[in-house]
Amino acid sequence: MTAPRLEIDLDKIQHNARTLVDRLAVRGISVTGVTKATLGSPEVVGALLRAGVTGLGDSRIETIEAMRGACVPASMTLIRSPMPSQAARVVTHADVSFNTELDVISKLSAAAQEAGRTHGIVLMIELGDLREGIMPGDLEDTVRQALCFPSIVLLGIGTNLACRSGVSPDPRNMAELSALADRVEARFGRVMGVVSGGNSANLDWALSGASTGRINDLRLGESILLGRETLHRRPIDGLHTDAMKLVVEVIESKVKPSLPWGEMAQNAFGETPTTTDRGQISQTILAIGRQDTEPSGLRPPPGIEILGASSDHLIVNSGDVLSVGAEVTFELDYSALVRSMTSPFIAKVLKSRNGHLSVAASGPPAWGDRPQSTERTKRVAGIPIS
Repeated sequence: MTAPRLEIDLDKIQHNARTLVDRLAVRGISVTGVTKATLGSPEVVGALLRAGVTGLGDSRIETIEAMRGACVPASMTLIRSPMPSQAARVVTHADVSFNTELDVISKLSAAAQEAGRTHGIVLMIELGDLREGIMPGDLEDTVRQALCFPSIVLLGIGTNLACRSGVSPDPRNMAELSALADRVEARFGRVMGVVSGGNSANLDWALSGASTGRINDLRLGESILLGRETLHRRPIDGLHTDAMKLVVEVIESKVKPSLPWGEMAQNAFGETPTTTDRGQISQTILAIGRQDTEPSGLRPPPGIEILGASSDHLIVNSGDVLSVGAEVTFELDYSALVRSMTSPFIAKVLKSRNGHLSVAASGPPAWGDRPQSTERTKRVAGIPIS
């Protein structure tokens, strides 16, 4: 089988998603399955839908378009504020978008009117992480103006934490979001049907037993795909952490000194590496590099240590000399997964109880460009075929 490759276990992904959907349902919270790390793969999306996610979210309209082209049967939300230049595409292909700027909402309104459609929006609130969001004190004025745009429907509010600054979701900031939803409803008489509390970083709070207030939606990606919470990257009890694995091939394995020699300067990435003299080691080179993945996000098997990487080479201390052509399997963190998924040089192999399906890796258009029969699309998504 070709290498390097990402091996994607659909059954494990479905199990992880179902487990989280069930646990959060008890707390009155539904799950939006975030598809960006898998570029909207219909097979992965099918596993999410079979597990009971209520909708799909992605930060790129290109991926949403690809899922539409593959006949994925789900409500889709653009979870990054739309680019004004893409307003027409957003209202055509996304049911909902997250927004923070009235100028963007104005363009969505104009595009929706021209297309004869309505478009749902969720207003994102800044609660301390300092990524996207309307300041809480500006929310009422923003709502007042947003309600005036034709062909735009205000569905609710949301927030995002722990992505830029690492601010943790907790009872205080989640209660603030709930209070803001109550305030908007009291002031404008508009029901906030969606109160989206955040992402996989919210799981500790959501499952702690604390009051969830008005929060009724979480956007989950990493916790489903990698089985870890995202504040400390600890495994989540009962979830698989190996649903996604990266398999890489050995192209050189020799005993070499652990210290380089010669006059030292910067490496290819402008760094000045430091090394420790450990004498002779078994240095193995694997056919993957920074162009394909985030080396620091790879978790090697026991007995193997990552020493460094260039654009196309991953250098490890393998303990023993390995055979050229042998394969080494890594688990990944989110940064390594996202970059591996977007590399055109890494094959994707989707596995399930029914066997495996190899998929070329050329980015979002590849999913939509593959011929899809209606019957196959229903089968992938787990929909009864009539």
